Amino acid sequence: MRPKIYLFGDSITEVSFGDGVWAASLSNHFSRTVDVVLKGHSGYNTWWALKVAERIFPPAGSGGAPTLAVTVFFGANDACLSDRYAAFLHVPLHEYKQNLHSLISFFKKRWAETVILLVTPPPIDEDARLRHPYMENPSGLPERTNEAAGAYAQACISVAKECGCPVVDLWTKIQEFPDWKEACLCDSLHLTQTGNRIVFEEVVKILEEQGLSPENLPVEAPLFADIDPKDPLKAFEGY
Repeated sequence: MRPKIYLFGDSITEVSFGDGVWAASLSNHFSRTVDVVLKGHSGYNTWWALKVAERIFPPAGSGGAPTLAVTVFFGANDACLSDRYAAFLHVPLHEYKQNLHSLISFFKKRWAETVILLVTPPPIDEDARLRHPYMENPSGLPERTNEAAGAYAQACISVAKECGCPVVDLWTKIQEFPDWKEACLCDSLHLTQTGNRIVFEEVVKILEEQGLSPENLPVEAPLFADIDPKDPLKAFEGY
């Protein structure tokens, strides 16, 4: 069976199998070598992620295909401000760090050799947040700020260093892009095709650094190019 790469995160992960979106690109990149499995949960923070992780990932020793990597992409909802309309999503910064530690520990116990790749929350376009509220906003103030998102991004990077895990600093990477608010964000938070391309390229780069690339993995089943038109079934001998 093909090995797996799991993608665990919030809505930015949940929608990531759309046309031109980062998980779809990742699945295409690893075509015939890895099954990319989506575990995205819109609106979730790290508290809620910990509540469901035990049920949605296969238990250790359950057999089947090995898990090569898992991305952990939370923080955009944790970073909601505690005094604004989406306060129920807010996770205090120190608890966000604790929760990331717990998620990493959970995956290491599940799959000791698996690459655990953290992704920071993206930056926030605060003006656009007011134009795209997710629910009634009586205060007229954005429920997320770029400053808060940056603090959670730095916390994610800190946890990755403490645990020896690779990390994509998406908050910084996107802001290096000219006109990033319009080019990379479609509703002040979620990603355009350009933003998704950044995630895809950064994830692929880190996976390659960890030795995970299509060139280094076995291909499932005989390739068409290896099938002899005069004796097609010979390619399947011993398969």
